[in-house]
Amino acid sequence: MNIPFDLSRRALLGSALAATLAPLATAARGTEPYPSRPVKWLLPYLAGTGPDNTARILAEAVGPLLGQPVVIENKGGAAGNIGARLAAKSPADGYTWVYSAAPMAANMRMYRQPGYDALKDFRHVMRLTSSDIALIVHADSGIDSVQALAERLRAAPGKLEYASGGVGTPSHLGMELLLSALDARALHVPYKGASELVNAVLGKQVVFGTPILSVPYQQIKAGQLRALAVAGPRRNPMLAQVPTLAEAGVPGVELVSWGGVSVPAGTPDAVVERIRAAFRAALQQPRVVEALQAQGGGVDVQDGEAYARGFTREMAFTEAMMKRVGLEPI
Repeated sequence: MNIPFDLSRRALLGSALAATLAPLATAARGTEPYPSRPVKWLLPYLAGTGPDNTARILAEAVGPLLGQPVVIENKGGAAGNIGARLAAKSPADGYTWVYSAAPMAANMRMYRQPGYDALKDFRHVMRLTSSDIALIVHADSGIDSVQALAERLRAAPGKLEYASGGVGTPSHLGMELLLSALDARALHVPYKGASELVNAVLGKQVVFGTPILSVPYQQIKAGQLRALAVAGPRRNPMLAQVPTLAEAGVPGVELVSWGGVSVPAGTPDAVVERIRAAFRAALQQPRVVEALQAQGGGVDVQDGEAYARGFTREMAFTEAMMKRVGLEPI
């Protein structure tokens, strides 16, 4: 079949034009405003924990600022390692975040093979909040002070049980550090997160524990649990009547848990800055600050490099604690 010259020329020109525009269309799609679809925020902890509650408060505030929903996805287990591994292997496109926290850094020393590198596999966008660690007992325990707990421990060495949120978590290492300072021994019962830790104390399955304050705060306010002390450098304004460990006669044991948002390494600068700007704006909203404080936490912002340095310090601190209390990596 003979094709007229002008038609065949049009076909050739059309093909050439399509070939030229194809990469331009791809480039245009690549430069569409971020975000253009929902964002997934991986939580390496169980629902109902302090990090989960914090992330949900912030996701609700940040979503409208970004113009897209921020969907929380809980991936708890292995002291946060499971969720962190998933995040580390996710595309570096800004559509997967991870709630990064002190345990992510501690796990670099607590585990021989955590499955990720907290410094190399992530860009740490910003630290968002911090929360005190609280030493708690059941309100009906008959233990009303740190010294009263110490006396019980010494009267039955290795017999009293304490709960932690898992091996290597701040509630585990912090407790071992405290026991070392008290020259006492207790039986460690690990659970899957701070919420289970608190439930174990509430259910009298164990005698005591040291969760982040944001988790048992409401039960402490309701009189179901008793806070014997907080492990920070100063009293928590939400529980001003509760002494610090130093004030309770145990100096040198200061622990604060922190959390923030990180993304896979390689995420573009512009995307990281867009995420950071949204969180900065959210944390300036009084209702967001009040909601965080209502659960015993507080806004504690560090951007970029400062936040990354916090991971390095936490690793060194964890290593020092492990040596002090005789813990080996698992």
